Amino acid sequence: MNAESSKETARFLHYQGLFRFLTGFAGIATLALSYQGLSHDLTKAVPLLLAVLYIAFAPFMLQRISPSARVRACQLFSLFDALLLGCLIALLHLSPLPSLLFVLALQFNALAIGGWRKLAADNVALLIGVLSTTLAYHFTWAVEAALFASLPPLFSLGLYSCIYGYHTALEWHRHGERIRELEKQQIQLKLRNYRLSKYVSPTLLKAIQSGKDVKLETHRRKLTIFFSDIKGFSELAEQMEGEPLTNLLNNYLTEMSQIAIRHGGTIDKFIGDAVMVFFGDPTTKGVKDDCVAAVSMAIAMKKHMKELQQRWVNQGIQEPLEIRMGINTGYCAVGNFGTEDRLDYTLLGTEVNLASRLESAAQPGEILISHETYSLVKEQILCEERGEIQVKGFQHPVKAYAAIDLRKNLGGAHRYFEHITDGFSFYMDTDRIRNYDQDKILQSLIDAANHLQSRKKK
Repeated sequence: MNAESSKETARFLHYQGLFRFLTGFAGIATLALSYQGLSHDLTKAVPLLLAVLYIAFAPFMLQRISPSARVRACQLFSLFDALLLGCLIALLHLSPLPSLLFVLALQFNALAIGGWRKLAADNVALLIGVLSTTLAYHFTWAVEAALFASLPPLFSLGLYSCIYGYHTALEWHRHGERIRELEKQQIQLKLRNYRLSKYVSPTLLKAIQSGKDVKLETHRRKLTIFFSDIKGFSELAEQMEGEPLTNLLNNYLTEMSQIAIRHGGTIDKFIGDAVMVFFGDPTTKGVKDDCVAAVSMAIAMKKHMKELQQRWVNQGIQEPLEIRMGINTGYCAVGNFGTEDRLDYTLLGTEVNLASRLESAAQPGEILISHETYSLVKEQILCEERGEIQVKGFQHPVKAYAAIDLRKNLGGAHRYFEHITDGFSFYMDTDRIRNYDQDKILQSLIDAANHLQSRKKK
């Protein structure tokens, strides 16, 4: 039996015992005052004596019953109380006023502690008691009764109502205090959660609050991993005082984090001026959409750096700071790493290392992406091939690309043109074409176009 059901059983026992005591002895007093239920006939005196003994010893009987069976016993004793009350009303020859008061007391008690189901059951038991006693003693209905014979049930009903009202008021007061205490605890929990949320990625925090189990486990998933750092920050740290440098770094990380959150990334960690973000867990929109979101985030960060550079110049930082970024897509082990007492939600794997190496190999202001990432974003994002580069920790060279901008943002002012299909690969950067090469390139394009046109006519 849980604590809530034990409390409800105790409440039931308390009020039903009070009802049994008050109505029982009020009934005996009413019989004595009306001189209708008492006589020298033992067939009436013996049941009355048994009823008195029942009222006196019922609480002790219930206490001896095991807690597991006490709920069922309470219900049976309650029905027996209603049955005895019906017998009492019959012994009063259904005298209207006292009978009505006893019936009202039964209705109040049933609705107060048991609801409609107890009300129906108690009334059935009451009717059985009235009918069985009436048939057994052949009683007739007595319309008249002495007014003072109704005083005991009236007193009983009034006293029961007052006691119930008093206890109800106390319960409401305690309930109000509990609510106020819970409200204080809720405010404290919200404040603690707010403080803890500063140490956890909003995406991860949302997953935990949704009921996701927190335990030592990992799973393999295809993710897009992003790394960035500020080129020249170490040199700047040697020149600036601690507080201005801290303010600059915190401002940079805050604004970069806001961009990452806006694009749906999970911020893994900050390592000094370096930022690690990944896409695809704990929530994902699909590998391709996650990849596009990651590169779009990097482009947004690159553009926002122009605004930050101007802000820093106004603060006296003459040497422009640039960020370099690396992005890779691949399968990683992601989940909770650490111990039972201290967990770190992160990811591991060769693909994570490659993203970090691409960031190290990128030029200031450049977004260097792997071939896997390029193959997923090339339709939405214009990229420039960087050839194969040798990165630390990898035996073979890695093919890399520089992400330029979203194609939809380029409009008509294209400096890049590309088209790749089976048997044809075309890429042109107009800013890098030398003047004396323009005629040769143009002639090559014309020759290729004429050749395709002639084949089409055949």
